[in-house]
Amino acid sequence: AACKKGFKEYLSAEDPDVICLQETKANQPMAFLVSKKQYPFQYWHCSKTKKGYAGTAVFSKIKPVGVSYGLGASGLDTEGRVICLEFGSFHFVACYVPNAGEKLVRLARRMEWDVRMSEYLTELEATKPVVYAGDLNVAHHEIDLARPDTNKRSPGFTVEERDGFTALLSGGEQPRVDAYRQMYPGALAEGYTYFGYRANCREKSVGWRLDYFVVSQPLMPRVLDVIVRNKCYGASDHVPIVLYLTKAEGDCATSSGPATREDEPARDSLPPEAASADAEPA
Repeated sequence: AACKKGFKEYLSAEDPDVICLQETKANQPMAFLVSKKQYPFQYWHCSKTKKGYAGTAVFSKIKPVGVSYGLGASGLDTEGRVICLEFGSFHFVACYVPNAGEKLVRLARRMEWDVRMSEYLTELEATKPVVYAGDLNVAHHEIDLARPDTNKRSPGFTVEERDGFTALLSGGEQPRVDAYRQMYPGALAEGYTYFGYRANCREKSVGWRLDYFVVSQPLMPRVLDVIVRNKCYGASDHVPIVLYLTKAEGDCATSSGPATREDEPARDSLPPEAASADAEPA
């Protein structure tokens, strides 16, 4: 669906080094969205429990040092929600955080997820700083959605979820940073990244900020900007967000063959010489 609504045109215009997609809903990698010549390193993580559900994908011009999938928690790794690319100077964690669900039926699972994700990021940070990116399914503060007063018990804005995100930001040996909010502390509607298709939410600026770049504190001096592409709407009910990060030695290294650790087989990805993509941008 994204192909018919401008995704390829957006990708050509933005031309990022790395792009991550959430809620791909793909059962297996597809081969008609992104050229392997443009993005030779392409990785998918697909849901094992339900067809056409959840899923993530990452495409990179730069060969990662290693690639791994999931959080290492058996009960949380069945829906294809996490791909981690290790580059020379940082880990890039692409994530589609589970929604708490209608009537908050999955809130307990969501809380378990937040705790494990914070632990996982701490494990990664023991070796290199982290960029944690994607649809994190939380509006952290009242400034992060248009109608906070009527959404106190809505998925993505419960006290539990917001406190969970606060704990994740304060976790680790050093605090982690919501990079967009750090740079634009007073941003309102211009920072919203999600607009429901119903009730003309986009036209009315009734949105939520659900998509983030969370950055380990030591990496923040390299963050040049975070931009919400709020004019790029239509290929998804989310709009793209873009992180500008200065490159460090080793981040541009290239070599031949798939970049996958032997102890983390890429069961849900295709090798770079074969993989392409089809997904909704988030």
